[in-house]
Amino acid sequence: MTAAANPDPDEALWLGPEEKAAWTGVASLVWLLPGRLEAPLQKAFGLSLFDYLTLSHISEAPDRRLRMSELAYLANGSLSRLSNVVKRFEQRGWVERSPDPEDGRYTIAALTDAGFDVVVAAAPVHVRTVRESVLDPLDAEDQRALARIAAKLAIRPEDLA
Repeated sequence: MTAAANPDPDEALWLGPEEKAAWTGVASLVWLLPGRLEAPLQKAFGLSLFDYLTLSHISEAPDRRLRMSELAYLANGSLSRLSNVVKRFEQRGWVERSPDPEDGRYTIAALTDAGFDVVVAAAPVHVRTVRESVLDPLDAEDQRALARIAAKLAIRPEDLA
């Protein structure tokens, strides 16, 4: 039953067939795709997808430096999870943390040369998996549509906008 066919707002609004297909597709992407993207990184480098995204996002930031709060958003993790991962990276010599010189309330994560080397080594594995699992099955029009849909569904905290 669709919303238009259901005049009682207290009743559950069921998804129509097209809505259900869209939602099932999104759910599959959200729940299944991360495992496909992580497995090759884990096998080749012992990195989780979160680990790789953390290192990668720092590597793409100006001067390879990024506020921890923005990094948590970009890597899709909580500050506490990120803090634990970055602590492990510090112990390996991949990342250094310091207070933000512009605002001491924030902490900056900086990628070291050794950390950058890890990203450079892991990137081809990640890119190959992204191509095989996401991009190659889509033609150019599908890729543009996916980017457009993702932009419409994007959620970004106000303090990072």
